[in-house]
Amino acid sequence: MDHLTFGRRCGLRVSAYALGTVNFGTRWGGGADREEARAVLDRFAEAGGTFLDTADCYHDGEAEALIGGFLQGRRDRFTLATKYAYGAGTADRNVLTTGNSRRTMVRALEASLRRLQTDHVDLYWVHFPDTLTPVDEVVAALDDLVRAGKIRYGGLSNFPAGRVARAVTLGELSARTPVVGVQTEYSLIDRTAEREVLPMAEAMGIGAALWGPLGGGLLTGKYRQGAEGRLTAWQGRMMRTESDGHRSAVLDELLAVAKEAGEPPARVAIAWLNIRARHAATAHVPVIGPRTVAQLDDYLGALGLELDEDHMRRLDTVSAVTLGSPHDVANSARAVLLGGDATLFRPPTPSVP
Repeated sequence: MDHLTFGRRCGLRVSAYALGTVNFGTRWGGGADREEARAVLDRFAEAGGTFLDTADCYHDGEAEALIGGFLQGRRDRFTLATKYAYGAGTADRNVLTTGNSRRTMVRALEASLRRLQTDHVDLYWVHFPDTLTPVDEVVAALDDLVRAGKIRYGGLSNFPAGRVARAVTLGELSARTPVVGVQTEYSLIDRTAEREVLPMAEAMGIGAALWGPLGGGLLTGKYRQGAEGRLTAWQGRMMRTESDGHRSAVLDELLAVAKEAGEPPARVAIAWLNIRARHAATAHVPVIGPRTVAQLDDYLGALGLELDEDHMRRLDTVSAVTLGSPHDVANSARAVLLGGDATLFRPPTPSVP
């Protein structure tokens, strides 16, 4: 598996996939038990994967505890990321244990380190914005943890582009450890990150971790056939459904392309994402979340799958989202802004094919 630096603001090396561990554990129902979770992690490592992504809330802390046991004796072979903000579980979740504050951050990290059986994490994500804690406080607290040796880098997950850009800029101006990455949902059925988050990441030079590459299983096509999975076992938690015509059209086209390519729909959906990631101006890393080794092998098979131009064009077209204001207006004015002839200047290299 290829490796890359996680953006232009740091030297953190990550594998082309991050192994998301939202399926590690059984406290939510429908996840992977200890034996299966270990097999998935070991297979990921055998394939050259080194980037692990978890969170304190996954299966109410069980995912972190499992990973902590699995990494004994080989901790330094992995880039380990975890998250805080949501609380480690319902029994631990209250007004003093959630949110983005320095108090919550420090408390949550100490608990995560105990479960992970390590003295540091390589990348610490703020899982969700609480809309109350000032970005200044978040940036300063992450920097304090870096200086204390508890984390190596900080990042923001599910934050709007403006708040991420402010955090990056504050780090620059105050000589604090920079925020190096953003984590956002991105897949064939949800490309809304193209409006602001991904252009911001490319402009600021930070890495982008892309979660939900299969739309919670929707892009496998299995739910059209009545198969069970997260849709029933997790009561719809983190699941995307055919809730509108756009999603149905995307799935229709994906199934058609997969049939023509002779590949499973899930593998085609991930291959589409991998191809776009390779053409991005900064590191784009899909966060995959297999529950079984067989599912992981589908993800790994997509690493070497190339889609032809027609298939890429069809998937790009059917999944495209309207950028809206101000992008549409700015695009319509571009020819005038370039002196009346859009060919006068060489346009920027596109971030995707």
